[in-house]
Amino acid sequence: MSSVAGDLTAQQPERPPRRGRLTGLRDAHPGALISAAGLAVVVAGLACTLVWALLGADTTYWPVWVWIGGGAPVAAAAAVRVSWRIPAGPARWASAHAGVGAVAATLLACIWLLTGGGFWLAWVLFGMGLALSVHALLAFADRLPPRPREKVLSARVDELVRTRRAALDEQAIALARIERDLHDGAQARLVALSLALGRAEQRLGEDHDAAPLVRDARREATAAIAELRDLARGIAPPMLQERGLVAAVEALAHRSSVAVDVRGALPDRLPPSTERAAYFVVAESLTNVAKHAPDARATVSLFASDGALWVEVADDGPGGADPAGTGLLGLRSRVEALDGRLTVTDLDPTGTRVRAELPCAS
Repeated sequence: MSSVAGDLTAQQPERPPRRGRLTGLRDAHPGALISAAGLAVVVAGLACTLVWALLGADTTYWPVWVWIGGGAPVAAAAAVRVSWRIPAGPARWASAHAGVGAVAATLLACIWLLTGGGFWLAWVLFGMGLALSVHALLAFADRLPPRPREKVLSARVDELVRTRRAALDEQAIALARIERDLHDGAQARLVALSLALGRAEQRLGEDHDAAPLVRDARREATAAIAELRDLARGIAPPMLQERGLVAAVEALAHRSSVAVDVRGALPDRLPPSTERAAYFVVAESLTNVAKHAPDARATVSLFASDGALWVEVADDGPGGADPAGTGLLGLRSRVEALDGRLTVTDLDPTGTRVRAELPCAS
């Protein structure tokens, strides 16, 4: 009996949370709140004007104050609301400052007219303009002190970016170590085996029954060496590790079946993960040129600026590269893993350009 009661209790739907009187107002859309406030100001202003007229007053002094007092905050809120539709950045701050400043200046001008004028308004407008200008400069320069939660989140994001970059660099170093181990270990043993099989084949001669078997074994060893060499080069090209990105790209250009012109120079070695990503962008792009435009000429440009490495491979082929191709999708994933960007565009009149931007700040 108790188990049945427990099951019935578990099947009962949860009660919705109690909604206070201000819950609906808190959850309302900001635009709807501003519209409701504007409507309330209009109703209050019309009511005040009507009552003032029914009382037989010969002046509209106090109704005007009602209109101004209610309309100013609604207008300021609307100005900020419109500004926040603009994407985050200096344009949003400029729009917000201009809107709030215009509302405040209009309010002060109305007060100045209603109170009989005077020189004091100029000083108020000057102070308001100075305050808004200082705030705008701080906002544009990103110098406003962040709130505690924003400060914690910003520090966390910085830490994640730093640790991820360190992990990627450690991965690149580990891959380079694997390449060296393959080169100095398994590949060297296979080369020695191939040489030994070659000597055995020569001693046996063509008349021996085992000669064909030794010959096939030597061919298999040679094929295994080639596959292992290609695998090691794909993991971490030796030229890239020993001499840097520019030398490795020049080696790629020399081996390519199309004419390639390499431009640019890098003053220092870059982080290992950045160099690997840049190398494979060039390698895949030149492979695509050789595959789809074998008669074209390619240009590879490398340069670093403002904490970023720019890699560009352009050709004068027929164009029409598919950004959704398997090779380019793999490059985009490799570049975006470093918070970089990869774009593929057709050139005018013909040709294709692959451009990668890779963060390289240490």
